[in-house]
Amino acid sequence: MIVSWKWLQRYINLDQLTDAQVAERLSLSGLNHESTQVLAGDWAIDLEVTSNRPDCLAHIGVAREVGVLFDRPLQVPNPQPQATGPAIESLTSVTVECPELCPRYTARLIRGVKIGPSPAWLQELLANATGDPTQFKSINNVADITNFVMLECGQPLHAFDFDRLHGQRIVVRPARDAEVLEAIDHKSYTLQAGMCVIADADRPVALAGIMGGAATEITEQTVNVLIESAEFAPGSVRNTSRRLKLASDSSYRFERTIDPIGTDWASLRCCQLIIEHCGGQLCAGVIDHGGAKAERTPIRFRLDQIARILGIEIAPAKVRRILEALGVKIDEGNGTVVGIWSATPPSWRRDLTREADLVEEVARIHGYDKIPEDHAVPMAVSRTTPVDISSQRVRSVLTAAGLSEALSPSLVPSVLSELYSPWSDRPTMATLQPMLGVLDTKFWNNAGPVDCVRRSLIPSLLELRRINEFRHHLPIELFEIAKVYLPGDSFPVEPTMIGVCSGRSLLDMKSVMAEVFGTIRRGLEVQVDVVSDSFFAPGRGLRYRIGDQLLGLMGEISRSTQKKMKLRQTCVVGEFFQEALVRNLQVIPQAQRQSLYPAIERDLNFILETKVRWADLESTVRATGGVLLEQVAYRETYIDAKRDGEGKKRVLLTITLRSLDETLTGKQADEICQRVVSACEEKCGAKLVTG
Repeated sequence: MIVSWKWLQRYINLDQLTDAQVAERLSLSGLNHESTQVLAGDWAIDLEVTSNRPDCLAHIGVAREVGVLFDRPLQVPNPQPQATGPAIESLTSVTVECPELCPRYTARLIRGVKIGPSPAWLQELLANATGDPTQFKSINNVADITNFVMLECGQPLHAFDFDRLHGQRIVVRPARDAEVLEAIDHKSYTLQAGMCVIADADRPVALAGIMGGAATEITEQTVNVLIESAEFAPGSVRNTSRRLKLASDSSYRFERTIDPIGTDWASLRCCQLIIEHCGGQLCAGVIDHGGAKAERTPIRFRLDQIARILGIEIAPAKVRRILEALGVKIDEGNGTVVGIWSATPPSWRRDLTREADLVEEVARIHGYDKIPEDHAVPMAVSRTTPVDISSQRVRSVLTAAGLSEALSPSLVPSVLSELYSPWSDRPTMATLQPMLGVLDTKFWNNAGPVDCVRRSLIPSLLELRRINEFRHHLPIELFEIAKVYLPGDSFPVEPTMIGVCSGRSLLDMKSVMAEVFGTIRRGLEVQVDVVSDSFFAPGRGLRYRIGDQLLGLMGEISRSTQKKMKLRQTCVVGEFFQEALVRNLQVIPQAQRQSLYPAIERDLNFILETKVRWADLESTVRATGGVLLEQVAYRETYIDAKRDGEGKKRVLLTITLRSLDETLTGKQADEICQRVVSACEEKCGAKLVTG
């Protein structure tokens, strides 16, 4: 925002102040000073205005800040144009078909206007406010006045040639698909359904909040002028501006919200200036759809919070002066509660919503430099949540296992969204604004826009693997902890998932995930079942459960999936619900007594039916081994149909036995092994290989 020094002097007395003083105080209070340009008899001060302070995108807003900082009164014009014409309702009408996109629309009509050059003072102020007077081009007196009022108060305005409006009326409506509008930049834009437009009886004549149309722009032949001052939904303006790649000073302000109460003030101010400098007759009344909004909700403000948060005492009288100068209304109540005020923020400060915001306002105006660096401020360290703890433990294990954490976009093209969705079969949700520049168009030909919110992390991880394979960045071991978005009845469900993608074997990744589960809770019992899913290779998909609760899926992708993703090698992918781990989290690890005595290891080689799963064999061994069984370790699987027969396999495992109280004898180990063998023979149909 470029501020003209001469312009500021219209609202506040700047005597005995220099541009350097003002710029320094504004910077310390939150409006960073970029530069100051010396112009003929003026200073153009360039300030960086943050997105939460749209009130400072206007000279009155900046003047208010200067007035508060230097304790000088603010003088805001009080426009009261005289209406001598007929009632506006008898000459035109306004229909708002989409109040959600246009909460308020006001219209005033001035007849008999004489279009011509702007006054010299107006051209000078507008030129200085651009920062480059040599590039400034005055349009005409009416158009320049609308720009002047916008830079004065922050409310964008638009002037229509009333006689060129078909039907002499205004209709605010959503655009129809493929409608075309020629804007005042004399470029044609193809509109999309849902964009908010200002139309007449037949056609769109302006893009709401962005730019007017050439068909109704003010020219030398204009006689009657309709003044629009409205409030448009910030999201609608932002989306339309980005879709059409068309931005303007108006859209910049509407995207950051405008003062809803100031809409009518800006209209009156504009009409007053037009009558003074362009002539004409103002029609009586105003068409106002939506009306002024109710006053802001009061905030309970406790004076003792200033000392608690800032660490310094500030006199209540000064606190009140600061807040009231900023436009906050203070009500101290009936005096029964001392030190607690009811503070109502002004309409132009949408960023003031809570007590801490008011404390911050007092601090920045009083001066952060006045807060001692060594003054103690009471504070408490935030507590680590169970979600944080589980995430830290998962990251620790996966990174130690050699996996790198990935960060993929939440938006994917429909081709990836439809690739795999294990948690929901409902249609994916799409955004109105697609993400640009994140899709490999050379690979995904005709994939469409990147506008689907992901329902699984697995397709995104496979896409990252494909990109790294293409660039020969090996090895490719990835994991991601992020949200997915599952369509719900009213609102989407957004569970946090843990996704993995690895070039290792399924057995290796199964061991890695077992280590993850072990860090969540020692001895956590996780059941693993084979799942039939075409996304995975036959017999290579696993479903994880904790009791009756679903934990996740993991498996080796099928050849068809590999072909769809054009992967050179197969890989293992998995996805797990973080909430299921959090529910079983052991926040404080429990100390385990360590044995001082040696262990005994015994190898057991079983002949089994090929259909018998390792999980069943392992659970049988653990259930039979008793308290002396410390570990069961898988070694290998061997198939020899000639020796063992068709449908048979050999599984070699190692059991580790140890006592906490004594050294085990060979006899004790033999007895445990015999119990284990007998149980495996009975429950799994196993036969021990003795030779």
